[in-house]
Amino acid sequence: MKNKKIIAMIPARMAATRFPNKPLAKILGLSMIEHVRRRAVLSKLFSEVYVATCDQVIIDEVEKFGGKAIMTKNTHERCTDRIEEASLKVQADIVVNIQGDEPIVMPSTLEKLIAPFYKDDKILTTNIINQLDTLEELQSPNVVKAVVSKTHKILYMSRSAIPGKDFQKDFQYFKQTGLIAFQKEFLHRYAHLAPTPLEQKESCDMLRVLEHDFPIQGVLCEHKTVGIDISEQIPEIESFIRNNLEQKNIFDLIK
Repeated sequence: MKNKKIIAMIPARMAATRFPNKPLAKILGLSMIEHVRRRAVLSKLFSEVYVATCDQVIIDEVEKFGGKAIMTKNTHERCTDRIEEASLKVQADIVVNIQGDEPIVMPSTLEKLIAPFYKDDKILTTNIINQLDTLEELQSPNVVKAVVSKTHKILYMSRSAIPGKDFQKDFQYFKQTGLIAFQKEFLHRYAHLAPTPLEQKESCDMLRVLEHDFPIQGVLCEHKTVGIDISEQIPEIESFIRNNLEQKNIFDLIK
């Protein structure tokens, strides 16, 4: 893995159904997309950080602050398809997908996501997983639950409550996040694999990888990421950034 070029791709679009214009929504005075991009820039492992979007207004926002953006088609339904198109336009060995609506992502989490590629050249893709701590999360269809092996290889993912339906405090439950890294060659291969029944049934892109018999290495991280789905979440995120010391320190670096 030495001397490999690692790039970050942040997919974003304005036309979110539940939260239109989400990438430009202000969080403590800074747009959501800039929160994510600037946090990615703090990680020194990335050769470049790009925002991949189909909206000129997002490109304008990013470039206004000296960032880099790549225009993509407006027909993509999946973020992985958007970053795959954008990655065709740049040189890279590893492509890291960072969702554009996760404004509290930690640079150290991104570095953990990449670490397995240094240890094993055969790894094709990694996915940050977090511990799931509440019955509400376990039962929420908006949270993709992950079942993993002893070495945290992902066995299955579902929007249903798995494993089992009852929440037990002495059992470890995990959830998938939007932080995924690919060998670039595998990203292109994945994008051209036929969609699969479980992927469509669960509305979970990464099940396509498992159904085609490729492994996904889960990477457990204690720092949790939070995807912003609705505008009502922003005050809660602002409060968390203000009151969590690690988050406040990161924000002081990027604002």
